[in-house]
Amino acid sequence: MPILIKDRSMVTPREAIAEGDFSIGSNVYRREKKVVSQVIGLVTIKDNFVSVVPLKGKYLPRVGDLVIGKVTDVSLSTWIVDIASPYPGVMRTSTSLARRFDPIKDKTRKIFDVGEVIVAKVFSFDRTRDPMLTVRSDNRGGGNSPYLGKLVGGRVIDVSPSKIPRLIGRRGSMISTIKHYTNCKMIVGQNGRVWFKGNNFEDELLVLRAIQKIDREAHTTGLTDRIKNFLEEAKKNMPTPSKEKQSDKEKRSEKKS
Repeated sequence: MPILIKDRSMVTPREAIAEGDFSIGSNVYRREKKVVSQVIGLVTIKDNFVSVVPLKGKYLPRVGDLVIGKVTDVSLSTWIVDIASPYPGVMRTSTSLARRFDPIKDKTRKIFDVGEVIVAKVFSFDRTRDPMLTVRSDNRGGGNSPYLGKLVGGRVIDVSPSKIPRLIGRRGSMISTIKHYTNCKMIVGQNGRVWFKGNNFEDELLVLRAIQKIDREAHTTGLTDRIKNFLEEAKKNMPTPSKEKQSDKEKRSEKKS
């Protein structure tokens, strides 16, 4: 069973990827004895399974996905959340909160208001109704459990959902590299949104530039090493606080003279 296109290589529509008795996944189809791509994307070959991750496309929710969304509407017991999908996220007090909600005493707007950014999980979705979200967690922020709830401060950038696996990297290698060099907190949503917060504007700008570079070059090989080199070089050229203070003193001294 010959493989015609290597794993992680880019393919175009109607391009043959493999030939023979392969199991087929998303965005591929059979043409005679060949497995052919339906979209422009990256080939994924694992064992006897072939699929293609599209380079562009809207986010389609899946149960268990971590998503970053913006609250767009609030009612007495429900929040509507924009999750960058054709389907708006729905979050109900009865299934979302860790504590008991009293509609007489409690106000939904005091918990999450319009315009606020949250991290939630998709716990129900079958395409016959909008995805249900929850911020309930047995272990908020502890152990291996991701943080769920309101995000305060920081910045949010949108990338193609298909690039998220590349941004995270194998075993989290890419995202760990960015965190290491920038000292920024980061949360990556499967819906193509990334939240990050640093101690200063320069570090946040560096995260932004790194994410944009990954988004542009996700289809290429050796990207993790290039991102590491990019961050190392950027940090070398970034002025330290002591250098900035010294430069300000020199400028004031020049003005006096």
